[in-house]
Formats: sequence, structure tokens, C-alpha cells
Amino acid sequence: MTHLPPPAEELRLLDAELRQLDARRAQLLARRAWLVAALHRTRQASPAQARIRAPHPPPPRPETAAPSVQNVLLVLGGVLLTLAAAVFTLVSWGHMGIAGRALVLGAVTLATLAAPVVLLKRGLRSTAESVAGLGLALTLLDAYALHAAALSGTDGTGYAAAATAVLAATWTAYGLLPAMSALRLPLPCALAAAQFPPLLGALAADAGPYPITAALLVTAGLDAVAVVRLPAGAVRVTAVVGAYGVGGWGVLGAGWLSLTAEGPGDASRAGALLLLAAAIAAGSARRGPGVGHALGLAITSGLLVVGALGGVARSGLPSQWAVPAHLVVAIALLAAVRVERLPDAMRQGLAWASGAVQTLAVLWTLPVVAVVLLGPAGWLGRVWSGAPSDARAAVVVDAPWPPHAAVAPMVLVAVAAVLALAVRAGVWRSRARLGALGLLWATALILPAILEIPYVFGMLVLGVMTAAALSACRLAASAAQVTALVLALVTAAGLTLVALASQSATLAVLSVLTALFAAASWRADVSPFTAPAALVHAAALASASGAAADWPAARTALLVLAVAAAAAALAARLGVSRATVPVEAVGAAVGLFAVALAVTDPPMLALVLALCGVIAAGTALRPERRPVGYAATALFVLAAWVRLAAWDVGTPEAYTLPVTVPALLVGALRRRRDPRVSSWTAYGPGLAATLLPSLVAAWTDPQWTRPLLLGAAALLVTLLGARHHLRAPLVLGGSVLSLVTLHELAPYVVQVTGALPRWAPPALAGLLLLALGATYEQRIRDVRRVREVLGRMD
Repeated sequence: MTHLPPPAEELRLLDAELRQLDARRAQLLARRAWLVAALHRTRQASPAQARIRAPHPPPPRPETAAPSVQNVLLVLGGVLLTLAAAVFTLVSWGHMGIAGRALVLGAVTLATLAAPVVLLKRGLRSTAESVAGLGLALTLLDAYALHAAALSGTDGTGYAAAATAVLAATWTAYGLLPAMSALRLPLPCALAAAQFPPLLGALAADAGPYPITAALLVTAGLDAVAVVRLPAGAVRVTAVVGAYGVGGWGVLGAGWLSLTAEGPGDASRAGALLLLAAAIAAGSARRGPGVGHALGLAITSGLLVVGALGGVARSGLPSQWAVPAHLVVAIALLAAVRVERLPDAMRQGLAWASGAVQTLAVLWTLPVVAVVLLGPAGWLGRVWSGAPSDARAAVVVDAPWPPHAAVAPMVLVAVAAVLALAVRAGVWRSRARLGALGLLWATALILPAILEIPYVFGMLVLGVMTAAALSACRLAASAAQVTALVLALVTAAGLTLVALASQSATLAVLSVLTALFAAASWRADVSPFTAPAALVHAAALASASGAAADWPAARTALLVLAVAAAAAALAARLGVSRATVPVEAVGAAVGLFAVALAVTDPPMLALVLALCGVIAAGTALRPERRPVGYAATALFVLAAWVRLAAWDVGTPEAYTLPVTVPALLVGALRRRRDPRVSSWTAYGPGLAATLLPSLVAAWTDPQWTRPLLLGAAALLVTLLGARHHLRAPLVLGGSVLSLVTLHELAPYVVQVTGALPRWAPPALAGLLLLALGATYEQRIRDVRRVREVLGRMD
């Protein structure tokens, strides 16, 4: 039972609860009063006071920092002062005497060069830099003024060489002064001026192209030494820019001299210049900063060595041996990669340089390979015109034979040997071997044409290569398998083109290739490619066999169609294999080819279309290929139409009934499986295929037979639609029946209309309108009732 406290205790508890409730009530009433007052004040406030004020936008930030503004102003001031000094020197110089000129220029230059000392002591470093730049510019103007006033008779180029050398030394001494050690501008300017004395001196001495190029390379070498010796900073950056810029011009000049050398002597001198450039690049790569620079310089050094030695060898060899000579040097360059004392970047760069030269050498042989592969395509316009004398005549039909073809196999074999033996890295080893295999294949491909072996033996070589490539497809490695497969397909295509020159060769080659690719198709991993290839060669063999038997093209189509039937049977046997779709695609293409062959003979075309329909119908029996049944139906209809056209049948019903009957049967089957299918979908296309063309023919037919039969058929269709409550037969049959009846009664209506007076037709029309107006409401109800009846039909 529930425990009840004594009455006194219970009364005490009730009083305590009531006191708490009174306190809470008072608190809530006070909060309510405050909220009411706040709401009242808000309603009385003006909209302007109630609107939330947007915060003040922050003050605009300066777009340019103060140091940047300072530097711009200082640079701009220095430029303006330099321009003013130049104008004074060039324009106002002639208005003063020699003493005045010397006094003004000397005083201004000395004052300008001394001013940075005071500015640096006061901490104005940027201003000191600007003034120092102005002073250096004034020294240039002093040099120009000296030549214009006192040394105008001297050679300008020689004076420029001496002046730039003196300026470089002066600026260097100026920048190395203890008081000027904080300035960054004098030493880079001195290094930039030092780039010109060697070149200008060589030009002033009327030296030939070789000394001028040597002067450029020596200057670049000195810049490279400066890069190695100098610490990081503006001077070092200037030295790097000078080394690359001057050295680049020197390398271009040396390369041009090597290419245009007329004898071993000139080639040797140009090669020495290239070797000098290579030594500079190699030294910079070994001791210079930066891994990226080292790799690029190492590659450049290797290429320059190849160009130098290869150019010397080229000068004493026939032109076709120029590329092999460079290739030998590039391969020999790989020996330096084994030297452990060289840095990794240097060794890697030399390897890349050798690889680049080998790649260019392989590209040099591509015209020979292209002629051997694509040249036989010229036989397509000269099929079976006669077997050529040798393998070269078999490939050179319309294309010229490259003049350097004799040495192309040596280049390919040499590069293949390097790939097979020199590349030992785990990742690249397999790829290199595949590349070597491809190069050896290219060598074997072009050798018969280069050696001019007999035509039959050339084809035998290509056949053996195809068989070997297909045998190599058994390899487990996917990359090697793909490579072998591609080589097999390419070789087979070239062999087929070469065989087109002779009838017996064509038949033999196509037979062998069909057997080879069919045998290779037993491997499931390559069958998606070899099985279609076998079918293509089989179709070509069928066409060639028909042509060899002097059959017309339409008759040959039956042989080609046998290949399409074999493709369909093979696809059915393969099932869900990866080769099924490619085989079916090739089979469909072969079927279209057979149709194209028979298009000139209508009776044979009808037979071919019917056989294609049979093949498609057989394919449609497979559950996953049911939609092919539509194509089979279309092919049967086309076959019937072509056959009727060949018989000169002009009756439209003969063409439409073969479409209507299958369409109605398919519609009936579909309605039986799914009663919800509309009659327009099930029966509409089939009925329209015959009724509409027959209606058009009946309106232009003067005889009574077609309208009578069409009217009877339309009446039967209408009755069937009414009996089974089907909208499509009822509407189509009734419409056709009405139009046929109108066509048959039209002459009588015209005759009656001609016998009536002229006022009779308008009167009859008026009476008709009155009758229609009088029975409007009744007719509307009848129409609605008919609509409801049709709506209840399927």
C-alpha cells in the first residue's frame, strides 16, 4: 500500500510547495512585464532607428609598400639622370672646349661615384645603389666621349674591346673597395662588361669564324669558372646567365661550322670547338651547383662529344654513313656511364645523351621501314599484274627507294644490341628487351628488299616472321604478348599486300595466313584479335578464289557469305568469351561485303539477303541475341522486295503483305504475352503497312478489282476490330473503307452534281447546314457516346 505521511508532515510539505510556486509565478510575471515594455518600445521606434546599421568599412590598404615606392622613385631618378647625362654628352658636348668637357665630365663622374660613400654612412643604401648605377653609366659616357673627342681615328671595334675591358676592371675595383662593399650593383655590371672584350677583340682582328667561336666559348668557360668559384648572389646569377647565353651562341656557331665543313681539316677544327664546349659543360656539371643544372649540362656535354667526333668521322665517309658514325660515338659514350668516380647526375646525363642519339638514329631508318610496309599498297591498283623480279621491286611500286637504305639494318641491329645488353635496371630491362625485339623485327622486315632476294623467298621470310610472332603470343607476359600480336598483324598485312602482285601468291598467302591465325585462336587470351583476323583473311581468300575462277562478283558473294555463316557459328560456340563480340562484328562486316558484291545482280542479291536473314535468324535463337531477330525480319523483307523487283512486279500488295503478315503475327504473340499492350502497338504498324499503300494505289487505279478487294479487306478489319474491341483495326479499317467508298462513288456524285441546276448545290448546302444546326446537340451526344465506346476498347 502507498505510504502516507502524517497530516502535520503532509501540511508542511504542501505549504513549502505553494511558497515555491508563488516565487516562480512572481519571477515569470516580472519577465513578462519587461518583454511587453520592450515590444512596445520597438513598435514606437522609427524605421530609420530600427534598421541595423552597416559596419564602417575598413580604411583602404595601401596597394604598394613604402620600400617598393622608394625603390621605384630611386630607379626612376637614376634613369632620368642617366638620360640627361647622355643628352648632354651627345648634344651639348660640341658647345664646350676640350678643357670644359674634361672638367665637366670628370667632376660629375667623380662626384657621382663618391656620393654612395656618404649615403652608405647615413644608412641610405637604396639611394646609394641608384647613385652608383648613375656613376657606372657616366663611365660609359666618358668612354664614348673620349673616343668621339680624342680617339675618333681609331678602330671602333678595337676601341670598344679595350673600353669594355677597362670598364670591367674599373667597376670591379670600384665594387671591391671597402667603402663600397655594401653595394650590389658594381660587380654584376663588371661581370656583364667582361663578356664583350674577347668577342670584340676577335672581330677587331678580322679573325675568321673559328677564332670568333673560340672567343665565345672561352668567355663561357670563364663564366663557368666564376659560377663555381663565386658564392651565391647577384654576381653568380650574372655569371650563370653569361655562361648559358654566350656558351649557347658558341655552341650554335661550332655546330654550324661542323655541318658546313668541307674537309677533314675544317671538321677537325669544328670538332675541337665542340669538344671545348663539351669540356666546359662537363666541368660545370661536375662541380656546378644544382642537380637539375648538372643533369642538363651532362646531357649537353654528351651530345656535343657525339657531334664533335661524329662530325670528324662524317667528313671522311660517304653521306649515308654519317648517322652510323654518330651512332658509334653515342654507343661508345655509354662506357663513361660505368665510371664510378663520376657523379650520378653526370652518368645519368651521359646515358640520356646516348639514348637521344640512338633514338634519332632509329627515326632516321623509319623511311625505309615505311616504304617496305606501305609501298606494296600500290598493288591494290595493279592486282595480279605479274610477279615482280625481287623483293625490292615488290615493295617499290609507286614510292622511291631511300638512298640510305643499305646501312639502315646496321643501325637497327646496333640499337637493339644496346637495348638488350646495356639496360640492366629491373624496371626497364623488360621494356628494353621488347624494344630490341621490335628493332630486330624491323631489321628482318627490310632485309629482303635491301638484299633484293627473289620475290618468293621474300614472301617466305615474311610468312616465317608472322608465324614466329604468333608463336611468341604464348608468352605469359602481357606486354610481350601484345607486342608479338601487333608485329604479327602488321607483318601479315604487309605480306598480303606484297602477294597481290601474283594470283597464285595471293591464294597461297591468304590460305596460310587464315590457317595461322585460326591456329593461334585456340589461346583464349589472344583469340579476340586472332579469330577476327582469321575471318578477315578467310573472306579475302573467298573473294580471291571467286575472282581466280572467273566468277562474277555477285556469284563470289556466296563464297564470302560462307565466311559470315562460319563467324555466326563460331560466335555461338564461343558463348560468353571475350572473342564473341569481335567475331560477330567481323561476321556482320563480311555479310555487308557480300551484299555489296551482289548488288549488281538483283536475283543474286535477293538470295544473298535471304541467306543473311537465315544467319541472323540463327543468331537470334541465342537468348542473349534476341534483338537480332528484327534484323533477320528486315533482311527477309528486303530479300522478298528485291526478288519481286527482279520479276518486274509492280503490285504494291506484293511488297507490303510480306511485311504485314509477320508484323501481325508478332503483334498477336505480344498481345498474348502481355494483354496490356495497346492495339496500336501490336497491330497498327502491320495493318498500316498494307492498307495505306493499297489505298494510294486504289485512288489511281482505273480498274475495279483493287478497290473491291481493298474495301472487302477494310470491312473485314473493321468488323474484327469491333468484334474484339480493338481501336487500331476499327479506326484504320473504317477510315480506309470510307475513303475507298468515297473514291468509288465520286463519279456518280460528280454526274449528279452536273445534272442539277446551278442554284441546287448552294441550296443543298444550306439545307445541310440547317439540319446540322438543328440536330447539333443530339450529334454531340452521339459523338461523346462513340468516344466512350472507343475508349473502352483496347
